[in-house]
Amino acid sequence: MAMALAASFLVVLLAASTVYGVDHTVGGSAGWSLAAGDYANWASGQTITVGDNLVFNYDSSHGVDVVSEDDYNSCSSSKPINSFQGGSTKIPLTSSGKMYFICPSVGHCSGGMKLAVTVAAASNTPSGTPSTTPATSSPPSSSGTPATTTNNTTSPPHNGAVSGFGGITYLMGSLFTSAIAFAFIG
Repeated sequence: MAMALAASFLVVLLAASTVYGVDHTVGGSAGWSLAAGDYANWASGQTITVGDNLVFNYDSSHGVDVVSEDDYNSCSSSKPINSFQGGSTKIPLTSSGKMYFICPSVGHCSGGMKLAVTVAAASNTPSGTPSTTPATSSPPSSSGTPATTTNNTTSPPHNGAVSGFGGITYLMGSLFTSAIAFAFIG
């Protein structure tokens, strides 16, 4: 009985840590491509919050660079913060503020493959409405090779905006640990 209780706590703990994030598929069904249209228009229809993910689906002629505002405005990929390739990239949003993305392929950014988003601080409760773009699983790249990531800098520091998740996770972890101890002692 105690082991079943401990297993139940583990299931609840795992569920609590994944409940709130939303996957936003950049460009909707058109994905990250020259044909997708206006990414500013797409972004204006999204509510993007710390804990969510941006999902970029693209073919081998594209990539995703996380860049500074200046590099976004000038379409320069010479100093990316992060660079991704491989056909499918999921970027976790860990801090609030503006973020900028461009396609590093020559001419693609100036052709419209650039995205600026504002990531809102998370609250302790879900936003209530999911993204207008359905969450999708990431398809394999057309070349069959997994996505590659190059980190040129460290990840932004965690700003505590998701402390509600941490509190829930800590509480559930404590309960789980207690249940395990009870199972072995009792």
